[in-house]
Amino acid sequence: MSGGRRQMGAVDSVWLTMDRPDNLMVIDAVMMLDRPLDEERLRALLQQRLVDRYPVFGERATGSATPLGMPHWEPDPGFDLDRHVHRAVLTASGDDTALQAYIEVQMARPLARDRPLWEVHVIDGYEGGSAVLARFHHALADGVALAQVLLDLTDARPDVGDPEPPPVRPARPDPSLLGSAAAAGRSALHLFGRIPEALHPDRAAEALGLAMQTGRIADKLLLGRNPESPLAGTPGVEKRAVWARPRPLLDIKRVGRSTGATVNDVLVSAVSGAIARYVVRRDGDPADLTTMVPVNLRAAGEPLPRELGNRFALVMLPLPTTTLTASTRLFEAKSRMDSIKSSPEAMLTFGIINAIGRTNPDLARRVVDFFAAKAIGVTTNVIGPVQGRYLAGALVTGVLGWVPGSGRQTLGVCIFSYDDVVRVGFKADAGVVVEPESLVEAFDAELDELIGLSARTR
Repeated sequence: MSGGRRQMGAVDSVWLTMDRPDNLMVIDAVMMLDRPLDEERLRALLQQRLVDRYPVFGERATGSATPLGMPHWEPDPGFDLDRHVHRAVLTASGDDTALQAYIEVQMARPLARDRPLWEVHVIDGYEGGSAVLARFHHALADGVALAQVLLDLTDARPDVGDPEPPPVRPARPDPSLLGSAAAAGRSALHLFGRIPEALHPDRAAEALGLAMQTGRIADKLLLGRNPESPLAGTPGVEKRAVWARPRPLLDIKRVGRSTGATVNDVLVSAVSGAIARYVVRRDGDPADLTTMVPVNLRAAGEPLPRELGNRFALVMLPLPTTTLTASTRLFEAKSRMDSIKSSPEAMLTFGIINAIGRTNPDLARRVVDFFAAKAIGVTTNVIGPVQGRYLAGALVTGVLGWVPGSGRQTLGVCIFSYDDVVRVGFKADAGVVVEPESLVEAFDAELDELIGLSARTR
């Protein structure tokens, strides 16, 4: 537990400010287990590996005493795990439908502000075992960091060992969807900081190219807009949590190898195709729609700080959601992803978010709403361990996540890889995105088509 009151980071305060009933700033994730969970063992892990390791899990958010001051974290004097760990039993079926219904009820519930902003639900009766739903407020940390925190509750063996095990590392160094964009952004800021050197003839072309990129990015951020579509509307409190069927990662890699694309390119293409099919099915005009993509700004292998916090940027990714063939869409998705990776957009938007966090809450909310309106939602990717893990002695058979949206955003997509299996969760506004199950069906169909194309080219 931390010793005293401390100021909240500027970026963290943005996500605290953006919390509202129709779009809660809460990251939801569920771990599926092969057997009923021992709650006491889980509580010991939560105490040792969350609360004791990261002070923010024992702190509550408090406002500033002045209009222009920053919010603070302060120790919760009444901290008790009983206020954060809940137990539930699914209905008799105990299947995905029952689990989905439980998760959707929780998604509509804001986290209580009189205590630390997290909770864990132990859900019994799921497929003969249990499920664990974790709900973390975005003000605590970014999604990549919170996924790391969640996975660090697990062990490589069923017997619980050292309370301070080495952290679980992802399959590759940078777990973000556009990881290399962060490096490009850092190089861009480095060049900005050395203007005299940039004016040297040998670097003039590089400086001119950066300036042109920056201008195009500014145009995109300030002038870009999302066209009207069946995914546009005013969000409400109720959300839907749906997910596609699990896929062997090997199948996705085969598609990538046969087309020269990455795993991320393939999955973004399938998401784009699903949205395109959904829009056409709902009698919408096919047009490219934009999603926001988080970019991890932590250095590869950098340990999480005890204070956690948000260290990521958001970039705008125009999805190829016009009427295209699956193969053409994959080529276009790769091209657009590559373009963003080589641009300074990530670091520029991080600077904007940081500046927004230092304004008063009303202004911050209006500015974030302005940028959020340019995208249908957020699309993110988390790469977990390549081998199975155990939570309090139970094998984790699968992991799913759902990302929050802000402003009028209505559709979030979370790609989660674990134990060489990919699962994709869709968080959809219940009032705007009609029958999100058809969106999942469209995603499965698009991915099946891509896998079929790769099989024919081998």
